[in-house]
Amino acid sequence: MSIEVVNESDVDVDIDVLGRQAEFVLHRLRIHPQAELSVVLVGEEPMTDLHVRWMDEPGPTDVMSFPMDELRSPRDDEEPEPGMLGDVVICPQVAQRQAEAAGHGLDDELALLLTHGILHLIGYDHAEPDEHAEMFGLQARLLAEWVAAR
Repeated sequence: MSIEVVNESDVDVDIDVLGRQAEFVLHRLRIHPQAELSVVLVGEEPMTDLHVRWMDEPGPTDVMSFPMDELRSPRDDEEPEPGMLGDVVICPQVAQRQAEAAGHGLDDELALLLTHGILHLIGYDHAEPDEHAEMFGLQARLLAEWVAAR
C-alpha cells in the first residue's frame, strides 16, 4: 500500500505509528494492496479553513475525509480494487483537547480519528442510527485489534 503521512502541525506526532496503523486498518478492511492513502496533520487555522470551505461549519474540527476513487471494502466473494482512497486530515490540537476530555492520551485519540477518517473514505457514515451503530461498531473492533496487535 502506498500510505503517506505528513505532519504540518506544530504538535509532535509519531507519523510512523500512524502509517503502520493505517496499513493495519486497510489490510483488515481488505482494501487492495496498491491502494493509495494520504494522511495529513494540520494546525487549527488550516483545519478551520477546510471545515468552513467543505462543511460550511465554523471553527476547526478533529478529522475530515476527502475520498477520491470511492473505493469500498469488498464483500467476501469480491476482489478488492486498486485506486486512490483519498485524504484523511487530522488536527492534533483539537484531538489533544478531546483526549483530555475523554481521559486518555493523544496517541489513542489520533488512532481513533485515523480509523474514523479511513472508514469515511470507504463509504461509512453515521448520520442515521443504523449507520452510526455499524460504523462505530466496526471502528471499535478495528481499534481493539490494533491495540492487541501492537
